Amino acid sequence: MAVGARSGTGEPEEPAGNGESSQPAASGVPGGPADPARATDPGQPAGPGRPTGPGVPLDKEQPVGEEESGSVKKGKKPRAFWKELPILIGIALILALIIKTFLVQAFSIPSDSMQDTLQRGDRVLVDKLTPWFGSEPERGEVVVFHDPGGWLNEVPTPEPNAIQQVLSFIGLMPSAEEKDLIKRVIAVGGDTVECQGAGPVKVNGTALKEDSYLYPGNTPCGDKPFGPIKVPEDSIWVMGDHRQDSLDSRYHTNLKGNGTVEVKQVVGRAFTVAWPINRWSWLSVPDTFDQPALNKAMAATPAALGLAGAVPIVLWRRRRRAARVARPVEQASD
Repeated sequence: MAVGARSGTGEPEEPAGNGESSQPAASGVPGGPADPARATDPGQPAGPGRPTGPGVPLDKEQPVGEEESGSVKKGKKPRAFWKELPILIGIALILALIIKTFLVQAFSIPSDSMQDTLQRGDRVLVDKLTPWFGSEPERGEVVVFHDPGGWLNEVPTPEPNAIQQVLSFIGLMPSAEEKDLIKRVIAVGGDTVECQGAGPVKVNGTALKEDSYLYPGNTPCGDKPFGPIKVPEDSIWVMGDHRQDSLDSRYHTNLKGNGTVEVKQVVGRAFTVAWPINRWSWLSVPDTFDQPALNKAMAATPAALGLAGAVPIVLWRRRRRAARVARPVEQASD
């Protein structure tokens, strides 16, 4: 009669496989080493204190004495918040840098040149995403642009401290080193802009109605008449809403481009006043810039190009027709 080892759980004895006799644990010590040949068989008992039976792999067997001692393995303790904090700060800084570089950047208004639309100390958000997809400034938009050269020579640049440099780098604070300006786009490449006497400002011969954004008491020309000036392609003509307190395109007609700003110098469009809260508002395009007559010069361009292209074709057809008429006459003379 074959002798089977007890599992220690009150289960009935099991016969050894293949008619072989089961051997007790070595030296009679509970949990001692078992027969190596039987240790490879998960269906064989593994000594007192161990679960037995088919389907119990050896690497998942419960250690001897664990049930008797009542000890339970504890899960890994969560990491303390102060250890996670540097990682969270690092991720936040990386995201802020990406947003500032490619999406949106905050700028502070340093002067009164855009009153009453913008007040000194306002914080505006500038869209930097759409220019990456080929979007260019349009008439009526408020844009931030780099100094084209010579516009801010008279304005001293403050020396930023270390904290300001870090905050400026990640976009949480305007850069003190960069010389940026904010104005309204009045005309774009291909437009002809002018303002004579007390105004109004005319774009392609069409007068602008600027009452909705012009600073109260100001004249459209701001005592600085100009033009007519043809805006070069890929450039814009900009003016402040506070005409008598804005050193805009009117005051730099002696520079390259006759006071215009190249589109590549534009950082982006300011689309909202974000701070202070009681000043929150959208910076929309005034209705006067929706006049269809402003685009008449651009509408005439395709027609002019079509006419220029048609002239050589007409001349070529006339010469060909004349050649066909002259050919039979030559043959008859022969």
